[in-house]
Amino acid sequence: MKYNNRLSISRIIMILIISFLSNQRLIGAETSFSDNRRIKVIFDTDMGPDYDDIGAIALLHAFADQGKIEILATLASDAHKDIPATIEVYNRYFGRGEIPVGRTTNPTAPEFTAGNNWNEAIIKQFAPELANKDYPLAVDIYRWELAKQPDNSVTIITVGFMTNISDLLKSKPDQYSKLNGVQLVNQKVKNWVAMAAAFPQGKEFNVHQDAGSAIYAFENFPRPILFSGFEIGDKIKTGGKVAGLNKSDSPVSIGYKINLETYEKQKVESRKSWDQTAVLIAAENSEKYFYISGPGKIRLEDDGSNYWEPMEKGNHRFIIHKYPYQKLEEVIDELMLHEPHKK
Repeated sequence: MKYNNRLSISRIIMILIISFLSNQRLIGAETSFSDNRRIKVIFDTDMGPDYDDIGAIALLHAFADQGKIEILATLASDAHKDIPATIEVYNRYFGRGEIPVGRTTNPTAPEFTAGNNWNEAIIKQFAPELANKDYPLAVDIYRWELAKQPDNSVTIITVGFMTNISDLLKSKPDQYSKLNGVQLVNQKVKNWVAMAAAFPQGKEFNVHQDAGSAIYAFENFPRPILFSGFEIGDKIKTGGKVAGLNKSDSPVSIGYKINLETYEKQKVESRKSWDQTAVLIAAENSEKYFYISGPGKIRLEDDGSNYWEPMEKGNHRFIIHKYPYQKLEEVIDELMLHEPHKK
């Protein structure tokens, strides 16, 4: 009889525990769904000389329209005068012309665009009044936006040079924050997703074009970094579908049409998708489409070449292909076809 009583009491306690945990899971799910469920993003791009940046910013706004991300700022890491204006063209097209756009004046920053001058063509067709606009400094926008955000809340996405990140980390206390750059990043940034380098080793454009900034940024960034390396986007070909629409009011469609026809020596049907993959893994669960490496550290030589060093307590990781390339092409092409919400 005592055994049965103990069993009954045990069952009652177990039922109460299960009920409590179930309610806690529901409460947690509701909280995560409604509170800060959108990822706060600062997007840092060279927006040329290549044109996969067009696809990347199209994905960025598509995810914003889906409610998955909030775009805090869009910054130029290429010092060419047409880069910030090109970024603003795309922000305006997607109905977010108020998003801050920043420029770099760092003398180490690359300052060029493509040989076919697609940036200039896009500005002239869609917003010629932006051609000579003066934009604020990217590092100031970084500090201003980060200082306003909750702790551990911001994802930085870079699909260009590491110039602005290096400038941010070296920045001093100012009117925006009493913290220096490293302290501000450590407090406000959740993670950094970078289209950069090659894994397990290689030499990649975004890194070697301003190797000094890349070395400083990767060595001193205090938060986790997830890399989409050269070998990822190199195998994913997209852009033909949005170019084929030939929509005269869409800088995404026209941008790809111009470049697929004139960027290379002959017309091509699609373009490699390096930059889009970084936005994809920042906005979605990164393991939805890719495997994630174990922890480690990226190591850079002075010429910008890199190699991977596995390390148990390293806070760097890189993505690895999981699916056939066609699956990723379909996902990215569909997102690039996204059109602005009518307001």
